[in-house]
Amino acid sequence: MPDTDAAMLTDSNSTPAEAGQAAVASVNECVTVKFWGVRGSVPTPGADTVRYGGNTACVEIQLPGHRLVFDGGTGLRVLGKHLLEAGQPVSAHIFFTHTHWDRIQGFPFFGPAFIAGNHFDVYGATAANGASIKQRLTDQMLRPNFFTPLQKMSSTMKFHNIAAGNIIRLDDHVTVEAISLNSATSALGFRVNYAGKSVVYATDSYNADGGPDPSLLYLAQAAELLVYGGTYSEPVYASVGGDPQAISCEQSIAIAEKTQVKEMILFHHNPRHDDDYLDHLEMEIHNRCPQLRLAREGMTLQP
Repeated sequence: MPDTDAAMLTDSNSTPAEAGQAAVASVNECVTVKFWGVRGSVPTPGADTVRYGGNTACVEIQLPGHRLVFDGGTGLRVLGKHLLEAGQPVSAHIFFTHTHWDRIQGFPFFGPAFIAGNHFDVYGATAANGASIKQRLTDQMLRPNFFTPLQKMSSTMKFHNIAAGNIIRLDDHVTVEAISLNSATSALGFRVNYAGKSVVYATDSYNADGGPDPSLLYLAQAAELLVYGGTYSEPVYASVGGDPQAISCEQSIAIAEKTQVKEMILFHHNPRHDDDYLDHLEMEIHNRCPQLRLAREGMTLQP
């Protein structure tokens, strides 16, 4: 399971078969974005979360010739189950924004990673203490935290140490740009560019009193789709004590307007927010800004 550093990765993670498929595929083929986990912090199963879902962060983007997965919360286990049921070899690029538990806790339960013949390229930034993404995923699976070490994963797995400013080139049509969004958590945001269009995954941005993070505005400018962190209604936002990672309706609307994104999906829902609260929140924010909606587990979009 090699571990590499790269400022620019060019076709380093495409098999010959994938490269051939991408070469013959029309760049105008359908692109799909699917939400396998939409919660933040901790899974929230229960009768009051069935409409929006209780699994933590995991979003899949399928492009011609490529499957991209962003974050590996418990939604990654559900994605893995779906892929196993298809009975086909699995190849994917897995990008981690950072390694808080809600972003990595599904990785040890990702079934396709344990099957020989499957292939995964895994990307993440180096931690403040110097630990690579491979080290942190490995540590999570060591006793006493877990009973099966990462080395038992029989798939071919290549780890890439990336940093803000890197552009990962998957083929002639697809690039993934990484940018820093939160110095406190070292979180990265990603912009997937394909055929002149873009999908942005930016879920841990820091909001200062002066308004949205300029890095976020740069990353998301004119994108077809922005997947963004959770939002609070104004009364609830006022009660959270100025948490810089809490986002108000006003702030979300400002981001949508300043970036001019065609659609903005809010996810990473607070575990305290049940279906009824999220229904009211979506109604409030969608009425004020039609391109804003809330993510639901299982939601599929074609930007």
